[in-house]
Amino acid sequence: MELELYGPDDQLVMKLDKDEALLGSYPIDDGCRIHVIDRSGAKMGEYEDLSKVEKYEISDELYGKRSDSVRAFLKRNKLGKFDEDKEAKKDAEEDQKEASERALAEAITVGARCEVALPGQPKKRGTVMYVGHTEFKAGSWIGVKYDEPLGKNDGSVSGKRYFECLPKYGAFVKPHQVTVGDFPEEDYGLDDEM
Repeated sequence: MELELYGPDDQLVMKLDKDEALLGSYPIDDGCRIHVIDRSGAKMGEYEDLSKVEKYEISDELYGKRSDSVRAFLKRNKLGKFDEDKEAKKDAEEDQKEASERALAEAITVGARCEVALPGQPKKRGTVMYVGHTEFKAGSWIGVKYDEPLGKNDGSVSGKRYFECLPKYGAFVKPHQVTVGDFPEEDYGLDDEM
């Protein structure tokens, strides 16, 4: 490649041909431009299509035998998917979470009044209608019939009925989101206006 320096009046000032010289050693001022001349014979856009670039490939077996690879580093340091302790710890945490969830669910009885606290939503009151496992998702679930139409279903999900209620009054929540207690239905005074 050749570099040429043009002044503000678009006149050639000089060729920038000293390979060891820094750009600041040339008389470059505001308004100047550097023109690049490519004499390599490359065509515009020739190097933009990466599918035409030859790539080095190594078989998985040979890569696995190398001691200076990322995979070898991860194995040596027991990181990522090669950290057996992490996987065992993760499995233990999931088992403990499931046991805790099951214990919370066992303490909730069908027919009890409850308050449901979902993240980012106001608390909702209702009646526990179902406690147990479901076909739609793993784990323990609590089926609640809300006092108002603030739910997502009518007690059924994907055609399977778990309890009966009006449409939009039913919901399934995790046991830790349910507080059982003396939660009477709230009176909003709507009956007095009719």
